Amino acid sequence: MLFLGAMVGLSLGTWAQEPQAALQAPQVPQGEATLPVLNEKPSEYIPVFQYWKENNVFQHLDLSVTAGTTGIGIEASSPIGEYLQLRAGYDFMPRFTAKMKFDITIGGKPAHQYDAQGNPVESAFDKMQRMMLGFSGYEVEDHVDMIGKPTMNNFKLLLDFFPFKTNKHWHFTAGFYWGPSQFAMADNTTEAMTSLLAVGIYNRIYERAQNNFPLMEWEDMGISDEIIDKYHLNFIPTELYQQIVSYGRLGFTLGTFKHEVVDNDGVVHKAGERYNMEPGDDGMIHVRAKSNPFKPYVGFGYGGNLVKGRDDWKICFDAGVWFWGRTKLYTHDGIDLINDVENIGGQVGDYVDLFKAFKVYPVLNLRITKRLF
Repeated sequence: MLFLGAMVGLSLGTWAQEPQAALQAPQVPQGEATLPVLNEKPSEYIPVFQYWKENNVFQHLDLSVTAGTTGIGIEASSPIGEYLQLRAGYDFMPRFTAKMKFDITIGGKPAHQYDAQGNPVESAFDKMQRMMLGFSGYEVEDHVDMIGKPTMNNFKLLLDFFPFKTNKHWHFTAGFYWGPSQFAMADNTTEAMTSLLAVGIYNRIYERAQNNFPLMEWEDMGISDEIIDKYHLNFIPTELYQQIVSYGRLGFTLGTFKHEVVDNDGVVHKAGERYNMEPGDDGMIHVRAKSNPFKPYVGFGYGGNLVKGRDDWKICFDAGVWFWGRTKLYTHDGIDLINDVENIGGQVGDYVDLFKAFKVYPVLNLRITKRLF
């Protein structure tokens, strides 16, 4: 029994020593390098999504519809901090139209003339009108109607700053709008095509009379030289040519040039010369309004809940200005009515003065917003 007890005690002692040996670090042979121990203390790195959540960055998405002086549009917005909100969207101006009138002149003079008592007298336009009606069957009107319409459409990227911690109704905004440089256009009406065609025909006759050319190229029409000589088709009485030249050219006199206008061939128009706009090669007249495509924006706004007790619907009013640079009104022959021409009268002059006055473009918008999440 004494032997058996000694054996049991020896076995229990050996069992008690083995776990302790297992917990001891393995012995590294002398001369071999030891590996460093990583992550000995907790890391201070915060994952980017955790940082965004803690600082309210891109944690909500709002969808808005807008309407105002920049057109109608749609926006998406999200906070990027406690005091900042980023907005991006697109605005489009509906295609409404406005009519304007270009008065026809002949030789730089109005179509209709009056005596000292205000009674109408026969003018060069009246004589030309009868001549063109008999020659071509087309009656030239004393004016041409133009239809103007806006063409604005812009992408926008805006940053709202909420300066008051306890009042998030007010905000200040900076950013930009970007879109095509053309923001409006005007073309003659369909009804004006007959008059414009007659203007082109008359000016062609005027050029040939001024250069003492036959009124028609009979050879191009297949008329033989014998018939041309027999009936004196190329003979035009000098008095007739002089009469046509005395009338002057038909067109639309739109003031005088502020400065010389040059192209690759040299001076096209001299300073002080009358600008007489005529139909283009397509027999039409066009005007295009342009500004800088990149338009910085600054403004402010005020917003609040659209529905009482609901924070997911908002309404906001924004006001500010575009800095869109110097505006330009180009005709189809490349003349800028704002910067190249002065002393423009009539309804056209009123429109030119209006565009010239806007060094910046006023922005007034109403925005209705729904929080998506």
